[in-house]
Amino acid sequence: MSRGRFLSLEGGEGAGKSTQARALAAALRERGVEAVVTREPGGSAGAEAIRALLLEGEPGRWSARAETLLFAAARADHVEKVIRPALDEGRWVICDRFVDSTRAYQGVAGGIDDADVLALHAFGSEGLLPDRTFLLTLSLALGAERSALRDRGASDRFAARGSDFHAAVATAFAHFAAAEPERFRRIDAAQPPEAVTAAMLAALADWLP
Repeated sequence: MSRGRFLSLEGGEGAGKSTQARALAAALRERGVEAVVTREPGGSAGAEAIRALLLEGEPGRWSARAETLLFAAARADHVEKVIRPALDEGRWVICDRFVDSTRAYQGVAGGIDDADVLALHAFGSEGLLPDRTFLLTLSLALGAERSALRDRGASDRFAARGSDFHAAVATAFAHFAAAEPERFRRIDAAQPPEAVTAAMLAALADWLP
């Protein structure tokens, strides 16, 4: 049995990552590919417990250093309990955010050195990286508008942060994509949802039957 493919969806607030993860999984299943949708933080029982700690409360509840440690712990459990077993069974895993979000949010925007984030990832998750990462891009203004419609006044701790923070996150993602063109594929998330899904499928054509 061949190993499954590991895909991640990254991007700022309101980019439609959760919606597109589900749509991509459905499209892959139509093509005979068994796909598992999961998310970060979360995806396993232990990681979901940590997710509640991370997303609830005031924006300043945790320092960037504490957030980084919590994300690394959640990811370690997620990888061990869900992601690696699914890949070993030959299934494709589609993850709504992965380590690149920690690198962007807690790293570049939060002031934590990228080498430290990756060192924690190397220890906790044995350095696992997606085979392909889709960076869903859109303007900060459109992202904020979509987030407001989605959250209806109940934003989590990260979505509630200021525009300077989210601009730094967007810059970080763009830098990662430029540095790793073999892994990243940039997708215009301002397109209609069906067009976004089609663009991701096109970017997987080399792996699909």
